[in-house]
Amino acid sequence: MPMQETAPSPAAAPDKPRRTEPRQVRRRQLIEATIDSIARYGIAGTTMSTVTEIAGLSIGLVNFHFQSKQNLLEETLKFLAREHHDHWRRAYGDAGLSAREKLLAIVDSHFDPKICTPRKLAVWYAFFGEGGRRTVYRALVDALDNERFALSKRLCRDIAREGGYSGPPVDTIAHTLEGLYDGLWLNILMYPDTFDRDAARAKVQAYLALAFPRHFEMPQDEATNEPVQMERRR
Repeated sequence: MPMQETAPSPAAAPDKPRRTEPRQVRRRQLIEATIDSIARYGIAGTTMSTVTEIAGLSIGLVNFHFQSKQNLLEETLKFLAREHHDHWRRAYGDAGLSAREKLLAIVDSHFDPKICTPRKLAVWYAFFGEGGRRTVYRALVDALDNERFALSKRLCRDIAREGGYSGPPVDTIAHTLEGLYDGLWLNILMYPDTFDRDAARAKVQAYLALAFPRHFEMPQDEATNEPVQMERRR
């Protein structure tokens, strides 16, 4: 007697992942949910329950992948730091051969829509607003930041040598770039209606045009058709 055909099982709903998802997929889901939770509730308001509710997973699963809330927080920070690092390294590698092109690639990567989003910026500043654990959090990302700083300093040195510039020391220029990234990220987070990624990128380019005028053009403000100003506009 021929076997009767059975109807195919319904596909799993996209918001309810199957239990058989690979380990790395589950970890990524929980880290993404932690980013969402911190962006909504802050670090103090983020709990294993808020994370699992956002992820649509069980408390048992998050405890299986992460030993504690602190472990989950630290892994989330390392994920963001590694994502940022890998992004600017790719941009640097794909850029042209000149020091100018490679430095601009690093600048642009800070304001890429994959990296520079309100939820991720909120998480960065939540972590570094945690006075009691700031030293712990810095230790998790210092090596990656130091790598970028050393490379930026070398690129600034090459540009200064090419152009015969006698302005600020390259250490000062590289440090200022790092400070601009942090400050402009904060502006994007705090004033999203009046300050965006393009405006931030233009501010950094304006600084580079002041430091290395024969290598970088001063960008124009589209609203006024005048050179971009370095001060923030609300």
